[in-house]
Amino acid sequence: MKLRTKQMVGSALVFAVALLATSWTFSLSARAQAPGEAVYKAKCVGCHGADGAGATAAGKATKARDFCADEVKKESDDEWTSIIVKGRNKMPGYDKKLTDAEIREVVAYIRSLCKK
Repeated sequence: MKLRTKQMVGSALVFAVALLATSWTFSLSARAQAPGEAVYKAKCVGCHGADGAGATAAGKATKARDFCADEVKKESDDEWTSIIVKGRNKMPGYDKKLTDAEIREVVAYIRSLCKK
């Protein structure tokens, strides 16, 4: 009887440690997300893709620009901000959907895509 109790306590302890390690790892990965990345994934990735190349089905249909193309990279942050706020071609404007801070963070995140 004592051996079975020790085994149950040991199993519970192992489970608790594993659960804590998992939640700690998840917490670290959630914090490691770059500012703007969550907004990009929610609003932009459908057309522009995870890498910003615009090679998704929706991106090809709407002629989404490749953020890493030389002519696009040359545009200023102000130009990109204006495009996000007002929209361009088939892309809607996000002036009512994103804060100024979120837009700045998305622009910075998009710039980081081309450095990888």
